[in-house]
Amino acid sequence: METRAVFLNGPEDLHLDTLALKAPGAGDIVVEIAHSGISTGTEKLFWNGTMPPFPGMGYPLVPGYEAAGEVVEAAQGTGYRPGDHVFVPGADCFDGAYGLFGGAASRLVTSASRVTRIDSQMGPEGALLALAATARHAMAGLDKAVPDLIVGHGVFGRLLARLTLAAGAPAPTVWETEPGRRDGARGYEVIDPADDPRRDYRTIYDASGNAAILNDLIGRIQKGGEIVLAGFYPEALSFAFPPAFMKEARLRVAAEWAREDLAAVSSLIDQGALSLGGLITHQAPAVEAPSAYRTAFGDPDCLKMILNWKDAA
Repeated sequence: METRAVFLNGPEDLHLDTLALKAPGAGDIVVEIAHSGISTGTEKLFWNGTMPPFPGMGYPLVPGYEAAGEVVEAAQGTGYRPGDHVFVPGADCFDGAYGLFGGAASRLVTSASRVTRIDSQMGPEGALLALAATARHAMAGLDKAVPDLIVGHGVFGRLLARLTLAAGAPAPTVWETEPGRRDGARGYEVIDPADDPRRDYRTIYDASGNAAILNDLIGRIQKGGEIVLAGFYPEALSFAFPPAFMKEARLRVAAEWAREDLAAVSSLIDQGALSLGGLITHQAPAVEAPSAYRTAFGDPDCLKMILNWKDAA
């Protein structure tokens, strides 16, 4: 069995290729992918060669951890059958390429335990489930506070804001330095940080991935306030100790989603409490993957690029 897949041979060396797939085993399903998303965080770091050493990484690789499609084969006992629609958070099923992420392909073989059932009407928005689950993971838990301030109005920042409102919490303030990204707010305000005089935020979530902003954020919290590092930072983080000491600042790192986060956001979507609408700004056929990746990483107007895998063979 073969698949068409995005093949990242090295930094900025990307094309569509045909790869052999490992045979499905007990507990596996085969999924025909309809849509996959391009991550402007970790995936961009693999693309430009700045990703720090990470377990299981290497070139060549198939990128992507945001994919949605239809089950075409299912082993007995998996709970799935052909025709079911699922979200797939990547797969390690390729001969000749690392599958650390492995979602950007027309066909995937994966354990049924890794996928999540989705509504067939979600279309390309089904590929956004991992981002929503990651945002929920950053916020959910008895020891966690929802954000008063969110830094960055990209897709992840928007999901953090939407989940805050879905939780019944007060609307957060959102910072965005790019004027073109300040549109699209739903029930909250997006401002230029230069226009914000506040220095008393209780909880700040940084969704920008900008390590240089940490000192500024420490100056914006109240005493005992918390800064949640919700982005991905390729370089070492540092901050001036005296201001952090005076504020008794707390720092927390938000990691990737867990299974319960996928289930929770799926339920919120089904109930109509969380919308994934308005987050996808660009789509491209998978055969145009090289230019699509450059657009996703270089065009500030591109919030989210989705690859369409129909007719990619």
